[in-house]
Amino acid sequence: MKHLILAMAVLFAFVSLAFAEGGVKKRKPLPYEFGSVVIGNFSGSAGLSPVVFDHWIHRSKYTCRVCHVDIGFGMSAGSTKIRAADNGKGFYCGTCHNGKSKYENKIIFEACSGKDSHKCGICHSMGRNPLREQAFAKFAENLPKERLGNGINWQLAEEKGLISPINYLEGISIKRNAMSVQKDFSLEAKNEGMPSIIFSHSKHTVWNGCELCHPDIFLGVKKGATKYSMIDLFQGKYCGVCHNKVAFPQTDCQRCHVGSVEK
Repeated sequence: MKHLILAMAVLFAFVSLAFAEGGVKKRKPLPYEFGSVVIGNFSGSAGLSPVVFDHWIHRSKYTCRVCHVDIGFGMSAGSTKIRAADNGKGFYCGTCHNGKSKYENKIIFEACSGKDSHKCGICHSMGRNPLREQAFAKFAENLPKERLGNGINWQLAEEKGLISPINYLEGISIKRNAMSVQKDFSLEAKNEGMPSIIFSHSKHTVWNGCELCHPDIFLGVKKGATKYSMIDLFQGKYCGVCHNKVAFPQTDCQRCHVGSVEK
C-alpha cells in the first residue's frame, strides 16, 4: 500500500510540476547536465558564449555555504550578474580562480585575467562538450548511486568520506562558533495516506550551515513558522530553491516522505 501511495505521489508531483511551469513539459536533463547553470548576462555583448557552470564539479570540492554565503553567489541563475572585471578583481569566481589559490596542492586556473584568451573557452562553453561528459562519468563511477538527479547520492558520498567538501576559505570565510545541531523532526503530509516528512537539520547543515536557509529561504527558525505547499516547492520556493535544480529532485518522493503514514 505504501508503494502505491508513493507512486500516486510521484504522479501528483509530475502534474504539479507541469502546472507550476505553465503545463510545458521539459526534457529531462542528462546526469552530467543536472545542476548545470547557464550564466550569460554579459557574455553576448563581449562576443563570447555563455558560461556553463557545473555544480557537480564544485560541490564535490566545496560546501554550498562557502559559495552562496561567504563568496556571495545568488541562489538563482543570472541573479549575481557576474562581470569579467569582477572576477579579475578577485570577486565571485575570481575568489578561487585567481591563479594563486590551490586545491589539493594544485593551482586553480585564473579566470578573466585578460592574460590568456585561450582559457576563456574553459568556462564559456555553451553546447555539448564530450570532455565534460567523460569527466563526469569518471568522477561518478565509484560514488554511491541515486535514481534521479545526476545519479549520485551526495549525502552518502559525504558520509562515507568519498568526498570532503571544504567549508572554510582563508581570508574569505568568517570563523564561526560551533552551534548545537537541531534534532530531526517530522512534518505531517497534507495528503491523506501520505507518509510524513522527516527533516534532518544535521544532513542539511553539513552543506549549508544555518545561514544559507535562515532567514532568506525559511523565515522562521521554529517548526511550523513557514507555511508552504508542494506547489510552492515546485515553483522554486522554500525546499525548491535547491531541490529540482541542484539537490535531488522533489519527484523522488521517498527521499523525504520516509515517516509513518498519518491517519
